[in-house]
Amino acid sequence: MKTPGLRIYRPLQVRFFNSGAKVHLVGKSAGSADPKRHLWILGLIAPATALLPSQLVLHTGLEVFWWTGPIMVLVLIPLLDLLVGDDGSNPRDEDYETLSNDRYYRWCTYLFLPIQLVGLALAGYLWSGSELDIVDKVGLAVTLGLISGIGINAAHELGHRVERLERWLAKIALAQSGYGHFFVEHNRGHHARVATPEDPASARFGESLWVFMPRSVAGGFRSALRLERDRLRRRGTGWWSPANHILQAWAMTVVLFGGLMLVFGWQILPYLLLQAVLGAGLLETVNYIEHYGLLRERRPNGRYRRCTARDSWNSDRLVTNIFLFHLQRHSDHHANPGRRYQTLRSTDEAPQLPAGYAAMVVLAMIPPLWRRVMDKRVLAHYDGDLTRINLAPRKRQAVDAVSPGPGMVTG
Repeated sequence: MKTPGLRIYRPLQVRFFNSGAKVHLVGKSAGSADPKRHLWILGLIAPATALLPSQLVLHTGLEVFWWTGPIMVLVLIPLLDLLVGDDGSNPRDEDYETLSNDRYYRWCTYLFLPIQLVGLALAGYLWSGSELDIVDKVGLAVTLGLISGIGINAAHELGHRVERLERWLAKIALAQSGYGHFFVEHNRGHHARVATPEDPASARFGESLWVFMPRSVAGGFRSALRLERDRLRRRGTGWWSPANHILQAWAMTVVLFGGLMLVFGWQILPYLLLQAVLGAGLLETVNYIEHYGLLRERRPNGRYRRCTARDSWNSDRLVTNIFLFHLQRHSDHHANPGRRYQTLRSTDEAPQLPAGYAAMVVLAMIPPLWRRVMDKRVLAHYDGDLTRINLAPRKRQAVDAVSPGPGMVTG
């Protein structure tokens, strides 16, 4: 069900029809490859948010604006999602190559990085001074932390590419959060195991965010180290190699934080660490949302079927789509991980979240409300069959004791 709402670009008159796994768009958009083309640059408002607090406080005198990040991410964007409504546009098959090769879209992600780093440098200057009290400095750190988390999303988009430059830019984007191992774990771990009990980044049915988060952080870290160690071993090199992707990314964090402390003093370190932890926490919260309770089907031989759009939660709220470079079209991303963000589609096959990611982040922080909203959707997605749901191991054993094996299919 599409939520009606205001449109900030010319509305499309569209109709969808299915052809296998593909979704086509016809109607007024036939002459335009991407009706949102000129909106993508607005995604740079996210890193620019770090530049706003000082100016807003200066011109209004309201110190609450040091907390601009949470105000924007947790309040303003959910409200805009509610008012603006769903996106409603999908790229056509015949426009796929044109969109994929259009470098404008790449620059929208490339430019995220310098704005992000300038904002962090400005924050370092403000943290080092005596003009702000401790509450204001913490508010600024929270703002930078949310930007850091959104920066991981930019790294996510860049890290999926095969171009050498974009993969290096992904590591740079991860430097602010200190979450460089994500570069390895996400592409080679999460995408291989998504929506299975073996994936630490896939939340289990009934699992709260606060139980999931330490499991995902620790499991993802261990998996990244193992995957990179095995890759280097196959290359005939040891862990302490210049080719180690994790060490490369971590070194960028050391250089970034070290350089900032060299310029502004060691006293900014607590705020650098706080914003990094919050950035990683935002990423893990989004991980929690994206696959909660979902389980890929198994073949009779016990192996999991290939990931489809049914194995990730989808949302098509326009405002968050722009701010997160279509991350919400997560179902198509996992079904087709090679697609660039501008070519991702929203399909009826995918299970739908009741709101955009920003609102769902708030909901996830309150486990009773989350379960009230989401558990019934998971059950409905699997027609009430608990054997097809991603459960915690002990719960799985209890279900299997009275039912056939989990998620078994024929054919």
